[in-house]
Amino acid sequence: MKGLVHLYCGDGKGKTTAAVGLALRAAGAEKRVVFTQFFKDGSSSEVAGLRRMDNIRLLYCKTVPGRFKNMTAEQKTQARADYSRFLEQVLAAAEDADLLVLDEAVSACNNGVISEDRVTQFLRARPEGLEVVLTGRNPSAGLLELADYVTEMRKRKRPFDKGIPARPGVAFCQGQGSGAPRAWTEGGIPLAHRRRGAYNKNLPAKRPAGKELF
Repeated sequence: MKGLVHLYCGDGKGKTTAAVGLALRAAGAEKRVVFTQFFKDGSSSEVAGLRRMDNIRLLYCKTVPGRFKNMTAEQKTQARADYSRFLEQVLAAAEDADLLVLDEAVSACNNGVISEDRVTQFLRARPEGLEVVLTGRNPSAGLLELADYVTEMRKRKRPFDKGIPARPGVAFCQGQGSGAPRAWTEGGIPLAHRRRGAYNKNLPAKRPAGKELF
């Protein structure tokens, strides 16, 4: 089956949510998934859920300090260098995957921390069966042209505009919690249990000093 390109864009909530949902659907169909996020450090709660799937590999660049607009000029320069190297590692990892998710890749392209030319080159020459998801606001005409699915999340209403703050686990995802997940049980026995598989090569909790890319 030929893989296609999905582009989730717009100013509304749901771009990352849709990407995570597709990653879970693919994993549930026994497909191999590579999942990464730009400008995010892997500490959000949806990542904790993905980490429980044997066939989802999570890759993160740990040296980029959050949102691009909040970086100093020096940090922006370093982010461009680190993310350029990191992108090549992600694309190499995707060579034997069925689905590649590049969350906030559009923002990374727009801010010049990764090369859009490199992304489009990969999309055109990617393995035939590889499905790719990109998310982010304001995609270029080139990315829109390459995408097979273009879904725009449009903000019509948002609780935040009424003064309702973002809620953990719904709109606010930072932090994975300190305890065990609240699992559905039957007779006190968890209905499902997942262990980390070899495909999901996560870093240990304590990382060595230095610029570890993932």
